[in-house]
This record gives sequence, C-alpha cells and structure tokens, in this order.
Amino acid sequence: MTTAPAIAVQGLTKVYGTRRVVDDLTLNVPAGRIMGFLGPNGSGKTTTLRMLCGLLIPDGGEGSCLGLDIHTQAAAIKRQIGYMTQRFSLYEDLSIAENLDFVAHVHGLPKRKARVEEALRRLGLFERRRQMAGELSGGWKQRLALAACVLHQPRLLLLDEPTAGVDPKARREFWDQIHALAAEGLTVLVSTHYMDEAERCHQIAYIAYGHLLACGTVAEVIAQAALTCLTVQATSPQADMAGLARRLKTLPGVDLVASFGAALHVGGANAMRLEAALAPLRDDPAFRWSPDAPTLEDVFIHLMTQSPDNFSGGAEA
Repeated sequence: MTTAPAIAVQGLTKVYGTRRVVDDLTLNVPAGRIMGFLGPNGSGKTTTLRMLCGLLIPDGGEGSCLGLDIHTQAAAIKRQIGYMTQRFSLYEDLSIAENLDFVAHVHGLPKRKARVEEALRRLGLFERRRQMAGELSGGWKQRLALAACVLHQPRLLLLDEPTAGVDPKARREFWDQIHALAAEGLTVLVSTHYMDEAERCHQIAYIAYGHLLACGTVAEVIAQAALTCLTVQATSPQADMAGLARRLKTLPGVDLVASFGAALHVGGANAMRLEAALAPLRDDPAFRWSPDAPTLEDVFIHLMTQSPDNFSGGAEA
C-alpha cells in the first residue's frame, strides 16, 4: 500500500507586482520524512512555506497539504501544522511554562497542564520552566519555540531557518529532536542554509528565485549536478596558491574555485572543458593535482551561479 504524500503541489505560483516570487513550483514531500528546503535569500522559500500552511493564497497552481486542498481547506490545514518562523515570536516577559500554557489555551487543548508538562520534559525545558523567555540564549529559545510548535500534536512541521545564529551544539541537539519527531510519523519541511543540516534530511529540494532546480536525496542531487572536482596542493612553500586561484577563476570550464586551508578545491560542470582548461597547469611541479568528490556545497553554489536573480535587492521572500 502506497502512503499519500504529506505535501503534493503542482504549478504553485505567487506574484508580487511584476515579480514571480514562486514560479510554477511542483513539490512532493513524503509523509513521515524530513525534507530540506535550500536556496539563496530571496528564492521564495518562506513564501512557499506560507502558502503551504494557509497564511498566503497562491496566485496559481493546485495541490494538497495533509490530504486537504490548499485553496479551499486552508483553515483545516492550519490546525494540523506547526510553523516555526525565523524570528522568536513568543512572549519574552512570560516564563517558559507560561508561554506554553498560553499556546495551549489558544489551541483550546484539553488537559493543558499535563500537555505543557509533557512538552517541557520532552524538550529538556522542565528545570527551566520558570525562567523568563527573554533571558534565554538562542539555543534555549529555539527549544521553547519547537515545544510550542508541537504542543498541539501537528502532523506537519514547517521550520523556516530555525537554527540561524545558534551554536553548533544547540543545532545538533535540535536536529536530534527533529529526527525523534519524524520517527514518530511527523513530516518536516525545513529551510536552511547550513549544508551539514541539509545532509541530515531524508531528501532535499533546491529552489532558486522561484524555480525548483533539484530534488532528491543528497546523493541523488550531487549526482544530478554531474560536477567534476579536483584538489590542488602546493609542493613547496614558494608556490603561489593565491595567484593560481586568481588564474583559475578566469579559465573557461572552471566553475568552482574555493580555498580549503592550504589547498584549492576546483570544479566544473563539463569534465572535458575542465580538463582542457587545467591541462596547461598540470605540468607545473609547484602544484600537485588529485581527483576529489563534489560536495553538496559545490552543487549549491553551482546552481546559484547558474540561476539569474529575479529581483535586485530586497528581503527574503
């Protein structure tokens, strides 16, 4: 038996003036999975999330979220979704427990005290329950926001860059919680700029300026990009790595040049053109070349450079 996807939209479109912020987007998110949503600022990630949870009305396209029509059943969708915004949106002059009690009251949840205590313990907040939200660090605010999002036991969790500005330890603990929730059947769609976070998702979707450019597992997306990469290292202290980097960036066929410590990571989308560009440099004994595997970050940057910006300036859409 095939399980219906938690999200299935076709041709999703949102227009502001003459700008198509989301343009003919088709996306399927399997139930009970974590989908990473990647893309540069202004790509339409936030706008897409808001259309999926019923906060924005699409200008075009159709589809369902949790089996409900995104056009006609937006109110019912909202009741079954947890949405964590980029900015902390709870009351800083209330304690952790008071914030959660307020959220439980807004949702009209029965047995509020028990539900709040369960959320406090699950997210490791019980010992801090009387602390004012405004006194919390970024990582603890993140835990509180997540607790508020799952308090009403949603079927779908939408997270809009939830770990921006949070230290690595807090980010890892947050992702441990997300995977625990997914293991219980919760579907998660999370936008992020962090490559290590994207690699922790079951699948990823890359959107650039309103268009979906790649979708699949991390391995599938890297393979689809078909990048060829090499690493070049100096064989002597006198080797001019900075000069080599500048020269490489001017060569046709070289699409990626990045410094990693004392080495350069070089790549291109056309293996033959890349090899032809590098051939004159291969005989220089000052440098040693070796094959390297493309990374998700390589793919991210390559796709971004291949996508024309549909708007000059402005905030994330």
